[in-house]
Amino acid sequence: MQRLNPSTMAPPVMDLYSQITVSPAGARFAAISGQVAIDGEGALVGQGSHAGQARQCFFNIRRALEAIGATPADILQMRIHVVDHSPARIEDIFGAGREIFGEDWPLCASTYIGVACLGLPDWLVEIDAIVALSQ
Repeated sequence: MQRLNPSTMAPPVMDLYSQITVSPAGARFAAISGQVAIDGEGALVGQGSHAGQARQCFFNIRRALEAIGATPADILQMRIHVVDHSPARIEDIFGAGREIFGEDWPLCASTYIGVACLGLPDWLVEIDAIVALSQ
């Protein structure tokens, strides 16, 4: 994966992403559906907590990566949807991601989107990803 931050563009805010991510030649792609804070038993995790729900969302992304033989470094793009966004929530969301990914935090092209609501009223965070898989 090639990660670029051209000098002609603003540096990534808080160094949390890359301005451009280029997949390896010949890569196949996988799309991971929006992951919400539902555990393997189908129960909501982190009721009312953005950080708690983000942690479970990132955990679900990690599990999806494992299922397809990928790593966080293979994430090409990630979109993070947050209900009732405010700048104060940024650390809650990305702190939860760092707990799950640690040193493997994916510096990919990403978008952080504040939204009015998600699919169900108790869902506060939803994260999807596009992954580049080597042949």
